[in-house]
Amino acid sequence: MSTPEQAQQILEQLAGPTATLRDDQWTAIEALVVRRRRALVVQRTGWGKSAVYFIAAKLLRAGGHGPTVIVSPLLALMRNQVAAAERAGVRAATINSANVTDWDEIHHRVRRGELDVLLVSPERLNNPDFRDNVLPALAADAGLVVVDEAHCVSDWGHDFRPDYRRIRSLIADLGADIPVLATTATANDRVVDDVAAQLGVGGRDTVVLRGGLDRESLRLSVVQAGTTAQRAAWIAAQLDSLPGSGIIYTLTVAAAHDVAALLRDRGHAVAAYTGATETAEREALEADLLANRVKALVATSALGMGFDKPDLGFVVHLGAPSSPIAYYQQVGRAGRSTASAEVVLLPGPEDRDIWRYFASVAFPSEAMVRNVIRVLDPERPQSTQALEPQVDLGRTRLEMVLKVLDVDGAVRRVKGGWVGTGAPWEYDESRYRKLEAARRAEQQAMLDYQDTAGCRMVFLRSQLDDPELRDGEACGRCDNCAGGRYRAEVDDATIADTRSALMRPGVEMAPRRQWPTGLAKLGLTLSGRIADGPSAGRAVGRLTDLGWGARLRALIDGPDAPVPDDVVRAAVSVLAAWEWDVRPVGVIGLDSTKHPVLIASLVGRLAELGRLTNLGTLRYAPTRRPVTAANSAYRVAALIDSWSVPNDDLAAVEGPVLVVDDFSDTGWTMTMAARVLRAAGADEVLPLTLATTG
Repeated sequence: MSTPEQAQQILEQLAGPTATLRDDQWTAIEALVVRRRRALVVQRTGWGKSAVYFIAAKLLRAGGHGPTVIVSPLLALMRNQVAAAERAGVRAATINSANVTDWDEIHHRVRRGELDVLLVSPERLNNPDFRDNVLPALAADAGLVVVDEAHCVSDWGHDFRPDYRRIRSLIADLGADIPVLATTATANDRVVDDVAAQLGVGGRDTVVLRGGLDRESLRLSVVQAGTTAQRAAWIAAQLDSLPGSGIIYTLTVAAAHDVAALLRDRGHAVAAYTGATETAEREALEADLLANRVKALVATSALGMGFDKPDLGFVVHLGAPSSPIAYYQQVGRAGRSTASAEVVLLPGPEDRDIWRYFASVAFPSEAMVRNVIRVLDPERPQSTQALEPQVDLGRTRLEMVLKVLDVDGAVRRVKGGWVGTGAPWEYDESRYRKLEAARRAEQQAMLDYQDTAGCRMVFLRSQLDDPELRDGEACGRCDNCAGGRYRAEVDDATIADTRSALMRPGVEMAPRRQWPTGLAKLGLTLSGRIADGPSAGRAVGRLTDLGWGARLRALIDGPDAPVPDDVVRAAVSVLAAWEWDVRPVGVIGLDSTKHPVLIASLVGRLAELGRLTNLGTLRYAPTRRPVTAANSAYRVAALIDSWSVPNDDLAAVEGPVLVVDDFSDTGWTMTMAARVLRAAGADEVLPLTLATTG
C-alpha cells in the first residue's frame, strides 16, 4: 500500500530535497491512489497541485495501474509539466498542436504501455482519430484522469473553453474504480459547483480540498498614472527598480508590441509574447524569462496558466483585465518562491472599450445557432471553412458554436468536418442572459477593486469566495494597508518623449489575396486568387494602439465633422513614409453613411497638400442587403456591384489612385471597391484608412 513516505520521496525528486509534503496533498493522493475516489482541489497558485497528480501517477503505476491522462490547456503548461515529470522518473508525453509530427509515435507508445503520463490538449479529445481509436483504450485502462485548470470547464469561469466541456464525456466512459482529480486555483463558489456537477466530482464520495487564497509574498498596488502615454512612461521609468524579472500584461496584441518596442528603445531587455507568437519563439521567450535573460516579457493573457517561474519578481498590468478572478490568476505567476513580489495595476479609461469589444463576440443569438444546425447534413461532413458561406458567422464564433453544439449532442465532428445528429437541441436563453449579467458584475468588481480603500488582497480573496477569509482580516502589504510605494508622476520630458514614440502614425494593411471558399453557394463565380484588388495599404493607426487608439476610437465613434488638423498631419506623415513604386496621382474617397464629411474633407486636404487630382467620392449604391455580414463570403456577396461606376475623370488619370476610407476591419470593402476602380481605368489602387483593427 502506498504511504506518505513514498509520496515524500517522489516529491523530493520533483521539487528538491527541501520540499515537504503538505497534509492536504497526502489527503488528496491517498483518496486517489488508496481509495480510488474522485477529488476536487481548489488551491492557490504555488500550493503544489501538480505534485499531487504526478505523485499519484507514479504510485498508481507502481501498483500496476494504467497511465494517467492529464487534460491540460496551454502549451507552456504542458512543457513545464513534462519536464517536471521527467525529474521524478515519470515517463510523460504530450499531444498538442505544436508536436503534430510526433502524434503517431505517441499513440503507439500509449498502446504499448510505455507511458506513465499522457498530457492532452482539450481540443484533441474530439479529434475523430484520437476520440475513436486512442481515447477508448485510455478510458478503459487509465490509472487516473486529471482535469487541470478545471475552471475552464465552466462557462461561469474567467477562461471558459468549449473544448473543455468534452471532458465530461471522457469521464462518463470511465470505469467506476478509475479516480478523477480536478484542480484549479481560480474558482469561486459558482464555478466550483458547476465544475463539480459537470465532471461528476460533486457526489458525497468526492474529496473536496479547498484552501485559503492569500498570497503572502504579493504586494498589490494600483497606480492611477493618467493617459496611455503617462502610464507607458511610468513603466519605462520604473522598470529597472522592480525586483528580478517579470511580466508586463497588456489587454491587446497591438499594445504588447507597442510597449515592447517602446521599452527596447529605452534600453530595456524585453520582448513581446502574444497568442500570435509562433510556438518555437514562445518556447525561446519562456526560456529567456526563466533564465533572467530578459527583464520582462510584455504579454497578453497567452502567457498565463501554468507558466512556472517560482522567483518571478513582479507583474505589471497596463490596463485591467475584465474580472478580479482573471486578475488574481495572472498576478499569481509572481512570488511563488520569493519573500516579496511587486504587483502593480495601471488602469486606463480605454479598458472598458476593450472589455465591450471582447464581450461582443460572445455566444450568438438562437436564430444564428439554429441556422448552423439547419445547414449541417447528417451524412455529408462539411468543414468549418465550407460552412462559413452558409451561415452569417465569422470563423472564430462559428467554431465556438460548433464546439458547444457538439458537447450538447446536436452536431458531431467526424473525419472531413461536421455533421448534424438530428438530436433535439434547446437554446438556454436564461443561462446566456445570466452569463452576460455575471460578466457585467465582474467588470464592475474590477472597477471597485481599483477604487477600494480596503485591503486589496482581501478584495480579491472575497471575489473567489476564499473559505479561510475572516471578517476584519487585512494583508498588511498592499498599498492601502501599508501605504503607497509608487508615485504616479513622471517627469514631463519623459512623458513627451513617450507620447512622441507612441504617436508615430502608420500601420501597413496587407491586401486580401484569395477569394473566400464557397462563394458559388451564394451565386457568385469568384474563386481562387484575387487578380484585380488593391495593393498593400496604410492606416494612421489601430483602434487598439496605445498611441493613436484612443484618438481614433473617438473619431470613429463620434459625430461626423471635417477632419481635424492633427489627423491630417498624421495622414501626411504616413504618406511621406510610404515607399511606393509609383507615387499616386489622384485621390478618391469611399462613400460613407456615417462619416461622409470626414472622408470628403480628408480627400480634399490630401489633394491640396499632395497636388493630387481630387476624384471626389466613389458612390455606394448597394443592390443587395446592407453589409452586416460577419464572415468573408457573406460580406463579399453583400458588397459586389455596390458602387456606381466612376465618371470619366478617373480614366483620364494616368497612374495609381489613393483611396480613402475611415475604417478597415475585414479588408473586403476596400477589395471590392478597388475592383470597380481598376475596371474604370485606375492603374493601381492604394488604400489609406484612418483606423484599422488589424
